[in-house]
Amino acid sequence: MSTTNDSHAFETSRRGFMAGSGAALVVGFTLPSMGGRALAATDTAFTPNAWLRITPDNRVTVVCGSSEMGQGVLTAIPQLMAEELDADWATVGVEQAPVSQAFNNPAFGMQATGGSTTVRGHWDVMRNAGATARAMLVAAAAEQWKVPAGECRTEAGHVMHGSKKLSYGQLAEAASKQKAPEKVALKDPKDFKILGQRKARLDTAGKTNGSAKFGIDVNLPGMLVAVMARAPLPGVKVAKVDDTAAKAVKGVKQVITLPTGVAVLATGYWAAKKGRDALKVDWDFGDKAGLDSAKVTAMLTDGASKADAVALKAGDAGITPAKLVEATYEAPYLAHACMEPMNCTAWVKPDGVEIWAGTQSQGPVQGILSQVASVDPGKVKVNTMLLGGGFGRRFAPDFVIDATLLSKISGAPVKLVYTREDDMAAGFYRPASVAKFTGGLDAQGNAVLLKAGVGSPSIMAASGFMKIPESGVDSFAMEGINDHPYSVPNQLIAYGRREPGPNVWFWRSVGHSQNSFFMEGFIDEMAYAAGKDPFEFRRALMDKQPRYRQVLEVAAEKAGWGKPLPAGVFRGIAVVQSFGSYVAEVAEVSINADGTPKVHRVVAAVDCGMTVNPTIIERQVEGAIVYGLSAALYGRISLKDGRVEQGNFHDYPVLRHNEMPKVEVHIVKSTEKPGGIGEPGTPPVAPAVANAIFAATGKRLRSLPFDTSQLKKA
Repeated sequence: MSTTNDSHAFETSRRGFMAGSGAALVVGFTLPSMGGRALAATDTAFTPNAWLRITPDNRVTVVCGSSEMGQGVLTAIPQLMAEELDADWATVGVEQAPVSQAFNNPAFGMQATGGSTTVRGHWDVMRNAGATARAMLVAAAAEQWKVPAGECRTEAGHVMHGSKKLSYGQLAEAASKQKAPEKVALKDPKDFKILGQRKARLDTAGKTNGSAKFGIDVNLPGMLVAVMARAPLPGVKVAKVDDTAAKAVKGVKQVITLPTGVAVLATGYWAAKKGRDALKVDWDFGDKAGLDSAKVTAMLTDGASKADAVALKAGDAGITPAKLVEATYEAPYLAHACMEPMNCTAWVKPDGVEIWAGTQSQGPVQGILSQVASVDPGKVKVNTMLLGGGFGRRFAPDFVIDATLLSKISGAPVKLVYTREDDMAAGFYRPASVAKFTGGLDAQGNAVLLKAGVGSPSIMAASGFMKIPESGVDSFAMEGINDHPYSVPNQLIAYGRREPGPNVWFWRSVGHSQNSFFMEGFIDEMAYAAGKDPFEFRRALMDKQPRYRQVLEVAAEKAGWGKPLPAGVFRGIAVVQSFGSYVAEVAEVSINADGTPKVHRVVAAVDCGMTVNPTIIERQVEGAIVYGLSAALYGRISLKDGRVEQGNFHDYPVLRHNEMPKVEVHIVKSTEKPGGIGEPGTPPVAPAVANAIFAATGKRLRSLPFDTSQLKKA
């Protein structure tokens, strides 16, 4: 049964709702950034240019503009719509949207997926679209029955009045002729029946039976497959190419030099790969010659020492406290290491361009490729495929640009595949970073001073669609430090931009991934310097941060903080807010005889606002912990002589099954709007484990990945 509350009313006037004609009810929501442009109505049931479609066979189809990379958007977005629609979940399906401003992510103002924004950005939009459709269905039924609409009710895909009952499918055609209401009432959360429930993912069956299609699965008639030898670093140019041996490989059709490297095009992948391996390419490294990790660290340390772009200032940072605590933290470049290799299939035709790619940025890609192919954006069709991992890497447009250029030059459809080795050695990375901290305690052990300088490259500058503000502070380089929850009266936190050379990009949890390790490690150091329990020290500094404090307390309680553990096992704790969600994690760790840490259990408390799907939340936090733990234990991209040294999982390992700790996820109930969930579980795990290692050994690990040689000595 549908219930409403006027306090949840949502204005729909000037928002561009429309009713489609014909046999299907089609409802689209025009985002504010579109300036009121409405979606085009159609007279068929299969037009995807709308958020919602209901057909006479009673099928409810939600069209999702976000990319699915395992985070569950193809289920969460339909749940938002279905709740306000009062749909029967068994009849709900989902389709991937085409590229259109109508499907822009409200959080970005463009059609793209990242920053854990999909549910946050669509929370009101999709619910409003569902409520509007429900109102139109009710109006159609009331008109047919000649009763007041206010006397009708909805439940499980039906409109009812007394003993009368009509399915949404039966009402679809009549509802499509109704005028969209100017104002609809959204449900009170206490009346939710679909939101907050453990609904099975809508994409599971296809991924299980093989019918789901990823970018790597695309095959076209006459298609060539391309593999590239890519420039090792930005600015490195092709000096000379000997392609004689490559062209001698059976199946190789062309060798093409692009600004980003040299591509071998062949009739199949293995021929292209053999041809690429046979290439002899001389590179002009220019000023990147001789770049190595030691030089990178020196540059970033200089940036941290001389940081002058002020991100946060409070009180008097020049005070002399009773006790000083100083430390320098360091994190390396990191690869995304997606399980599905980077790929795109492009076909440049006389009348336009069509691509098939697992991309996180289909909206921007359409505009970029229109320039690459010199066609109108409307003649660029982007087919968004499922993504075999994204983590920010597939937000970059490099692979779709290269594929389109190769198709344009060759005159054939081209599937470009970056081998894992080529992508890892010449791709995009989480920025390396160095942070220098100074903390101060008074005579009673209270935190009275916090100073930090961060040296790091700028993702904002690298993005191509953002600019560093006049303050000089890249918010991505500083998040996790300048927005910490601790009430310290005197603070000075600043940024020192340095650009060693490698491409930097968004990586799962972005700046929080390294800065939370820095910040939560240093807060732990201050707690021990004050002679206080790390949990109690943090909690005392959170008097103005109730959501931080609650997850901290829940994680500590569920983990049994302060209670005895088996011999040799120790606890560490960390708490981070990122992407609108609050996560505290407690790690239980022991040290093996060879000095390597063994993580036995991670207990996470999560406040991500109102719950859409508890199972998705749990799985995302579990996956985020795996990702963060892999980086903490193993993740490192190092450079020598201007080249990245890593190439695949043998020298860039990730967590193995036998290393996986037990993970407990406790969802904290909240009445706040949803936060993100794809990334917030990653940042706390590295500091929680590092803090547990200190509790076990007395050795403070201040760089990633963990240097276990120190632990063996301990």
